[in-house]
Amino acid sequence: MIDVAVLIPCYNEAKTIDKVVKDCKKAIQNIPKSEIFVYDNNSSDDTAQIAANAGAKVRYEYKQGKGNVIRKMFREIEAKCYVMIDGDDTYPAEEIPKMAKYVLNEDYDMVVGDRLSSSYFSENKRPFHGIGNKLVRSSINYFFNTDIKDIMTGYRAFSYRFVKTYPVLSHGFEIETEMSIFATVNNLSVKNHVIDYRDRPAGSTSKLSTFSDGFKVLRLIFTLFRNYKPLRFFGFLALILMLLSLAFFVPDVWIPYEQTGKVLNIPTLIVCGFCFIAGILSFYSGLILDAIQRKERREYEFRVQKSQWREEDSDY
Repeated sequence: MIDVAVLIPCYNEAKTIDKVVKDCKKAIQNIPKSEIFVYDNNSSDDTAQIAANAGAKVRYEYKQGKGNVIRKMFREIEAKCYVMIDGDDTYPAEEIPKMAKYVLNEDYDMVVGDRLSSSYFSENKRPFHGIGNKLVRSSINYFFNTDIKDIMTGYRAFSYRFVKTYPVLSHGFEIETEMSIFATVNNLSVKNHVIDYRDRPAGSTSKLSTFSDGFKVLRLIFTLFRNYKPLRFFGFLALILMLLSLAFFVPDVWIPYEQTGKVLNIPTLIVCGFCFIAGILSFYSGLILDAIQRKERREYEFRVQKSQWREEDSDY
């Protein structure tokens, strides 16, 4: 098992990958047992060849999407620390030793390269990206009660136990959001590390679609909130249904009944009854799913323990 693996997912980054690989080589030259891996994701340019010429080990993932690339990287590479950096030359490679140190020496599970606390908003020239990053960060920190400073950054360091116990479910750019939420709900140790950010050089284009990928990320947040916090989600839904039922029942059914002794709005009574029953079912669904989620968290702790044993065995 190597000490530090630098992982670079790439799709059509021929203009920048040579510099990124060479910068990474310079950054890890004093780290023993470290290697650079470039995973090419069906590039139509010379990304793979340029990366190999620069000194990286090149591998391929033919399923399109960053999430698919990361799944393969995490499955194939065995390392004590993994540092993931994009191949677009927007992140400072010289921060790799510092980020790896947090994992190797201070036992953090994930180190987040925080762009938003430094130069991101002045450097990034793509419209709405800054607003989108703020919206995603605020949503996750509110719903999941965490304090991750940059949810969608592609510059991160991971521990062995994170990589080998993390189930990659996303296919595209929403993978960073999924990783952030996964670390939060499983009580993993996360470190925010401020980095400088620079915009893409001329001729290099972003593969991130502002609106379509942005909506995918927001949909993922909604889905993961439902999955990881089912009691809060279905409890809130139950409250809305019950309040809605009472809001129509009292003025349209109860008050006229008190005044006349007759139920004057039978359809309203039926609809209110169904809404109230749906609220009760929603609440108990949340209770059941919450018990299942707690069981899953207990099983995750066992998976973490097994991964720790594998890591220790590999040292001998």
